[in-house]
Amino acid sequence: MTPPATTGYADVNGLRMYYEVRGEGRPLVLLHGGVHTIELSFGALLEPLSTGRRTIAVELQGHGRTADTGRELSYERLAADVVALLDVLGIERADVFGYSFGGLTALQTAIGHPERVDRLVLAAVHYRADGYHPEITDPAQDSPRLPTEADFADMVAAYRRVAPDPDHFDAFMARMNESVHGDEGWPEEALRGIAAPTLLILGDTDFIRLDHAVRMHELIPDARLAVLPGTTHMEVVRRAELVVPMVDAFLAR
Repeated sequence: MTPPATTGYADVNGLRMYYEVRGEGRPLVLLHGGVHTIELSFGALLEPLSTGRRTIAVELQGHGRTADTGRELSYERLAADVVALLDVLGIERADVFGYSFGGLTALQTAIGHPERVDRLVLAAVHYRADGYHPEITDPAQDSPRLPTEADFADMVAAYRRVAPDPDHFDAFMARMNESVHGDEGWPEEALRGIAAPTLLILGDTDFIRLDHAVRMHELIPDARLAVLPGTTHMEVVRRAELVVPMVDAFLAR
């Protein structure tokens, strides 16, 4: 059974940001995927990751219970929101686990606020726009790497269940697509400067090219790389039987 959560909202940088805290011990921040809620990204992981540690699961601007203010969806702003939440909660440093869009936010947090990040887990994350397989942005949108109709239906249902404005989904999805695909990413020098030990996780049928992930592994000074077999981008955080043991071992270093 998932440990009961203490829930709340924090006023940070003009947002009323929703968060959930579970467990006790070393803090671990969880940052969900794009147009996901906490439950949709981390439903399979919340219980095991909250055993023996304090998890702080966040819903970023426009996601889940955190309203979209219309503010630019830049990773710098989102990372600043995460750091401001840590300030509100009185947490000086934390481990950070980000998945997909949340992983890009986690990457910026480690780059822009290195004094706040102990260990870093990046699941299904690229560092440059060309890290995607070309078919991910092909207008045909028929790649088996992409979310299925059922995946998309789950995103819509999860959003409408908890969002302050349930009818804002389509407009927010358009803003997210523009933000993610319009961002050029980070220079290699920025990755070389990451001080936090880093675990990179991706699926073998991910959005992300394997050679791109290998390059990230080469650039980040203290990095490990795990490739999950038979796993798409959407399935990475569903593979609890593979992800939890490696994350537990990594965070226990």
